[in-house]
Amino acid sequence: MSTFAVAPQDIATAFVAACAAELQAPKPGNVHVFAEGHDMTAADFLVSAKAAAPLIAAPHSSVGARIEGAVEATWARVGQNTNLGIILLCAPLAQAAATAQSADLRHETRRVLQALDMNDAGAAFRAIALARPAGLGDAPEHDVHAPAETTLLEAMRAAAGRDRIAWQYANGFADIFDLGLETLAEARKRGADAPLATLSVYAAFLAAFPDSHIVRKHGLAVAEAVRDDAALFETHLKSAEGRDAAFELALKFDRALKGRGLNPGTSADLTVAALFADYLAAILARPRKNG
Repeated sequence: MSTFAVAPQDIATAFVAACAAELQAPKPGNVHVFAEGHDMTAADFLVSAKAAAPLIAAPHSSVGARIEGAVEATWARVGQNTNLGIILLCAPLAQAAATAQSADLRHETRRVLQALDMNDAGAAFRAIALARPAGLGDAPEHDVHAPAETTLLEAMRAAAGRDRIAWQYANGFADIFDLGLETLAEARKRGADAPLATLSVYAAFLAAFPDSHIVRKHGLAVAEAVRDDAALFETHLKSAEGRDAAFELALKFDRALKGRGLNPGTSADLTVAALFADYLAAILARPRKNG
């Protein structure tokens, strides 16, 4: 075992911590501790995180097995799709940490993505079919309801143009390591506490590209309009005087989006993944003992 490899318990703890931290920010349109939404509560997501964590962090596992096991555990516990996107994003990060050969999480994640095979695809397809997310997996090629005929990386590359989670697989998790972690670092430098920094990350994702979940449920035009609104919100968020003012802006935007039934779920999933990567990177950066 590599001296850099992160222990399963540390991976599980980081996963639950990332999911819990994301819920502490008033993410417009999504579920958080300040307001439920879309027939789900913050408690549903926290229970889901605790159910999925041991499978995300399972020792001697693979990316596909982590995905399938975590989705099955979630469904057994809460009976609904609360975290498929989170699991799809966090499984490769967990695999990278569990098998790390260096302290560079981004490099290790790329290594893991390149090694994905048909077994990973088959397991992920079964997980997606079980979760039944709206519109995800409905494609002319790589049908999740059929046996996998390609690697998980190739399947994600085929879907990258229409799904931002798939795009991460095809592009080395660039949004996570660039936009996500850089925004998190900048917010901390400005003195933001954890919930406000998390809100900043979410706003950055929401303003950067049309949210895939909104695209699937409401169409590209609606998603583009939400992105435009998010860009304005992000500008106001950065100039808000203090956390209370920032949260007031966020909750106003939150009510507007939920009033229209709009849930930027992909932006929330990416936010969890960025927080998870931040936790794992910090663990990998700790001094290691030799021998």
